[in-house]
Amino acid sequence: MKKQVIEYAGVPVGIVIPDEDRLKFIAVKYHVHDLDEQRFRSADEVKLAIRDLLTRQQAKPIHV
Repeated sequence: MKKQVIEYAGVPVGIVIPDEDRLKFIAVKYHVHDLDEQRFRSADEVKLAIRDLLTRQQAKPIHV
């Protein structure tokens, strides 16, 4: 395992770095910061978590 850039919708949003037997996500974009420093089994698992996070963020009602 080595570090890898993680993209979402063609935009780099973070990197993963090896951390023991997992990959630690380091966010570089604010909208995925909730996942910063979480550990995942694979880069695909990170991408799924990003998709789920952004879907939840878009579903939240906007209070004015």
